[in-house]
Amino acid sequence: MNTEFIGAIEEIERSKGIAKDVLLEAIEAALISAYRRNFGSSQSVRVHIDRETGEIKVFSRRAVVSEVEDPRTEISIEEAKQIDPNYLEHDVVESEVTPKNFGRIAAQTAKQVVVQRIREAERGIIFEEFSSREGDIVTGIVHRQENRNIMIDLGRAEGVLAPNEQIPGELYRQGERLKAYILEVRKTTKGPQIMLSRTHPGLLKRLFEFEVPEIHDGIVEIKGISREAGSRSKVAVWSRDESIDPVGACVGPKGVRVQSIVGELKGEKMDIVRWSPDIEEFIANSLSPAKVVCVRCYEEGKVARVIVPDYQLSLAIGKEGQNARLAAKLTGWRIDIRSESQVAEGADSVDDEFSPIEPEDSVGAADEMIAGEEIPGMPDTPGDGGDES
Repeated sequence: MNTEFIGAIEEIERSKGIAKDVLLEAIEAALISAYRRNFGSSQSVRVHIDRETGEIKVFSRRAVVSEVEDPRTEISIEEAKQIDPNYLEHDVVESEVTPKNFGRIAAQTAKQVVVQRIREAERGIIFEEFSSREGDIVTGIVHRQENRNIMIDLGRAEGVLAPNEQIPGELYRQGERLKAYILEVRKTTKGPQIMLSRTHPGLLKRLFEFEVPEIHDGIVEIKGISREAGSRSKVAVWSRDESIDPVGACVGPKGVRVQSIVGELKGEKMDIVRWSPDIEEFIANSLSPAKVVCVRCYEEGKVARVIVPDYQLSLAIGKEGQNARLAAKLTGWRIDIRSESQVAEGADSVDDEFSPIEPEDSVGAADEMIAGEEIPGMPDTPGDGGDES
């Protein structure tokens, strides 16, 4: 050990942000173990590294006692006073016992400690970086597959795309670039574990924020998202500026904005609907692309009765009830859809064979509604249908 070693430690302090004293104290602690391991000593020792020169010294430590029981850790008062007359009982006498060939052992030990501390520091930095980005999206490269988990290379770290966070039917090819939502960052003994999702509604929300400047600037607001990943999503939007059409802003010129998002999600269909503080109008919009004749809301049980033209009934309900199910999730209301002919025939009880679609029918761990906030109490704004992509 010499001044070059101290210079290297100081450089690590500047580049990695690890304090010089922290490193040297860790090396000193490691050298105590190395000394005992290599020289078979069980005595109490202290290692000191000179902060200026890098010189290393090993000192044995023995307690001053009136009667010696273990000479490796104790020294008599008489013997201690021969070294220094000022020693009293219970003092500690230190004597240098630095071995001649300790430099090689010290250098090897110091290297191991420094590498370990640098690794720990880098893991800490990566953890802080990604934990502060929970709820954001990252772009990574598909690295490999472990069991059913997809490992995503994020540059300085690796993310995990668990099976339940993968879009059903989506294939992940090695070297492919994709975007994912950061669900959670966990501390582990092997470093931070970054859990990713491709199914979370937050991914869709962030993609719209990136693609639509009006959303990024706060002019257009996403009020809610309901999603069945890989199949279809509904997004409710509202504009703070009456001169800006929120649906048109999200669709973009010739549909370029929404198509970019659809492409990232491998063809997932999008219904962009206008949010309204009038719940009846909002429910009608939420059933887009179906056209609605009228909506009646019943606060008791939070049930909405929706009447549609006969030829629009299957479109309003959707394949396997998907359109109505997503609308129920988006609005938070139970939705009972009837055709005009059914109403004319008297099938008008919400308790008969046409039972309402429940908002929670399709709710899963990763498909919870992201509500921009409670529906009542927002400024009035014109309402219309939506856009399907």
